[in-house]
Amino acid sequence: MKKRIQFSLVYRDMWQSSGKFQPRKDQLERIAPAIIDMGVFDRVETNGGAFEQVNLLAGENPNEAVRAFCKPFNEVGIKTHMLDRGLNALRMYPVPDDVRELQYKVKHAQGVDIPRIFCGLNDTRNIIPSIKWAKAAGMTPQATLCITTSPVHTVEYYSNIADEVIAAGAEEICLKDMAGIGQPAMLGALTKSIKTKHPDVIIQYHGHSGPGLSMASILEVCNNGGDVIDTAIEPLSWGKVHPDIISVQSMLKNEGFEVKEINMNAYMQARSLTQEFIDDWLGYFINPGNKHMSSLLLGCGLPGGMMGSMMADLAGMHRTINSIRAKKGLPEYSTDELLVKLFDEVAYVWPRVGYPPLVTPFSQYTKNIALMNLLTIEQGKGRFVMMDESMWGMILGKSGRIPGEIAPELKELAEKQGREFTTADPHTLIPNALDDFRKEMDENGWDYGKDDEELYELAMHPEQYRDFKSGIAKKRMLEDLQKAKDAKLGSSLSPEELAAFKHAKADALVAPVKGQIFYEFNGDGECAPCVEPFIGQHYEEGQPFCYIQTPWGEIETIPAALGGKLVEIAAKQGAKVSKGQTLAYIERDHE
Repeated sequence: MKKRIQFSLVYRDMWQSSGKFQPRKDQLERIAPAIIDMGVFDRVETNGGAFEQVNLLAGENPNEAVRAFCKPFNEVGIKTHMLDRGLNALRMYPVPDDVRELQYKVKHAQGVDIPRIFCGLNDTRNIIPSIKWAKAAGMTPQATLCITTSPVHTVEYYSNIADEVIAAGAEEICLKDMAGIGQPAMLGALTKSIKTKHPDVIIQYHGHSGPGLSMASILEVCNNGGDVIDTAIEPLSWGKVHPDIISVQSMLKNEGFEVKEINMNAYMQARSLTQEFIDDWLGYFINPGNKHMSSLLLGCGLPGGMMGSMMADLAGMHRTINSIRAKKGLPEYSTDELLVKLFDEVAYVWPRVGYPPLVTPFSQYTKNIALMNLLTIEQGKGRFVMMDESMWGMILGKSGRIPGEIAPELKELAEKQGREFTTADPHTLIPNALDDFRKEMDENGWDYGKDDEELYELAMHPEQYRDFKSGIAKKRMLEDLQKAKDAKLGSSLSPEELAAFKHAKADALVAPVKGQIFYEFNGDGECAPCVEPFIGQHYEEGQPFCYIQTPWGEIETIPAALGGKLVEIAAKQGAKVSKGQTLAYIERDHE
């Protein structure tokens, strides 16, 4: 029998590659036992990358979610790992050193064992500091090679990077095939090269299913010494996500590798719970296109998780470009024609900006340059006319070393615009910031949290954390969810039918008197300015919903009937209402 292969469930990335949000803390707590009972996983990806940010956007505390999700795995010896964007840590733009260093202390205390540290440019200057901070915090640093297919990205290129990060203290290497375009033979050769020189270093393969090469790549990696394979489960496996554990386990078992068996009852339970989370609310933010594989991704090299946002961007550009063409008397492009043109333009732009691996954020920058080029070419202005500071920052080296050569035309354009290229170590360009965030926490009277985790959250995601603390994030998310539900329902119902459906199980709150409506009251006859209640807000039976101030000065309290969930607001803050007018609808929790 061949060597033992371990499996990891990338539960966080399953959701990120499918839609916008992650499951809530209570949902993660419910599914963890089923994942454990499957008996096949030695590792689970519990957080990192977009996990923290989207939790805040949903009005949830990510620190509580991470601790709750990690705890059951810690207790049974299943390793937990997270995604870490190196210089950008858990966000899309650079993070100061003191915040990055704090991250590892916080995450280790929360129960995370392994940070998967990557730089989208494979610049080791963005990876090595994190390796040292992770080791100092007691974590096992896993350095990452972002895999792509280009003349620059050879086995020798990647092997040299592996040598450098291992010498710096990396105990594991991840082959991160984020677009699934890594060629199986190359991945096998790379695995063999690393294992030959570093036989004790663990190699974990992470390959998305998008263009369909991932199963062949998994086989090549394992046959050449790979140790751990990232997998997914239904209903979110395959598509732009990852291969399903059942198929991967079966293939490797048949190949003669030692693999754990799957408890199918537990698999079906986890599958059912994941579907329940989709039906509950997460599915309203999942792009249906991300359930489909596409060989078109091989040509442009864009990661599968980006397809949803790219198609949304393309839809807006489609209208603009066709409007320009109509004025010229030219035939309009179909969606497919414009998509092919975009893929072709990415293929044109990519080598000219130096073959940056197309992973966050450089995939977005490269795609945006190509998209803007399509517009400016149509306008007769040529290419590289509309590029923002982020796009230029990548080209100029502010985010790290570009793997290839920048095209002469872009060098000339940079000189003409007075822009300078830099070889400076990117993290030295960013001043420390924790003291300023401590001051903000103190001024607001906010608790730093266990192991400074709340301080860390503010410092990592300032805008999102402030919205979370104010309640605006939760209000916005619930409103977006209600709009998504209405849109889905409204596609098959008339406005009258939609209204009837929404109100079928809801109590109408009616004004008993005429007057002016307010949602908060200070007492002493003074009405308080406030934010209106949000769709989805819950009320107990008899709890005050709003107040009406009559023309003769009396204050009438309007209770929330039998309680339940607010499904519609019919009267805005400060509006004048008539007696008998409907103010809102509250859906009862029970019939």
